[in-house]
Amino acid sequence: MCDRIRRARLTAGLSQTQLALHCAVRRSAVAQWEREGGTVPSVQHLSKLAIVTQVYFEWLATGRGPGRPEGADLAAPENTVVDAARSSQESAILVLLRRLPPRKRQVAHAIIEMLTE
Repeated sequence: MCDRIRRARLTAGLSQTQLALHCAVRRSAVAQWEREGGTVPSVQHLSKLAIVTQVYFEWLATGRGPGRPEGADLAAPENTVVDAARSSQESAILVLLRRLPPRKRQVAHAIIEMLTE
């Protein structure tokens, strides 16, 4: 399971920290889930993991079946888009920002500030 969790996270383009934020756990929990012999996530966390990384729950939990749907998107997590987003473009920008590691997020923020001056 640890390899499937890591593969799902990397395929989704998320860092351990970003995945932890989506699942409301600490980064160390994600590191444990990805470690051979580490802890196993609860069913609730495994479900959230499947949604966030857009993989099938059964594949993530058992390794059976396909990992991802062919050409179909799974439901987006509830907190993917903030209610404050006023348009689909703002929502898309928020999704992209959340995929960035913290350092690149700071750079993106500085660029946006420069553009609005």
